[in-house]
Amino acid sequence: MSISRAIFVVTVLFPPMIVCAAQTAAGSGPVATSGTVSASTSFSPVAPSSILQRPLDEVQQTVGAVKLDKWKKGSVRDEAANNIDAIQRYMQGTLPALMKEGDAAPGTLSKVLPVSRNVDALYDVMVHIVEAARVSAPGDQVAQLQQAMADLEKARVAFGNQLQQTATVQEKQLVELRSTVQTQAASLKAASAQPPAPKCSVPPAPAKKKKTPVKPTTAKPAAGTAAPAPAATSTNPPAKPQ
Repeated sequence: MSISRAIFVVTVLFPPMIVCAAQTAAGSGPVATSGTVSASTSFSPVAPSSILQRPLDEVQQTVGAVKLDKWKKGSVRDEAANNIDAIQRYMQGTLPALMKEGDAAPGTLSKVLPVSRNVDALYDVMVHIVEAARVSAPGDQVAQLQQAMADLEKARVAFGNQLQQTATVQEKQLVELRSTVQTQAASLKAASAQPPAPKCSVPPAPAKKKKTPVKPTTAKPAAGTAAPAPAATSTNPPAKPQ
């Protein structure tokens, strides 16, 4: 399979995936996480170029140094020549732009997945070139191409491991955020279902008791004694002095 066909399959059948749910959720509004999202502090992905750039440069230099005039003539050499030419054009045009976007956001899967898929396609084409070299190329060129392919394979594996770890961290963040939101929603629902607290009211003042007038009491005479006679009142006027 030629590099042009591989790149076409990668870019058309596998468009960049938009896997930014965590960032979208974070950007939609402040969410209190109560310090539960600890995964983000334990892992920080590095730029794709720090893993892939050296082996990519090695591939470009190796295929550029291939001397096809020393290969056996035939369709195998012709196909290898087309693949080498396509690799050189691809690595000078398409891949640098993808690498730049991935380096700018190494933790965003929608930016780094295209880099991974295109490097995979590049590796597949290198496999075809190495197989063709085993048939038609001198031994020294075969060894150089095999070394470049092996180094690119190691970088692919390392970069794939980083992608897997990035996806795992973001998935954990989403689970923790979802759990926090559900807990807060349940707390708000429980709080709204509770009856309102009774209003504080001042107790009424106690009613004043009416005072009952005390009736005067008359002393009763002791037994065996006569009650004193009431004083007689004279109706005659007093005599005038003579």
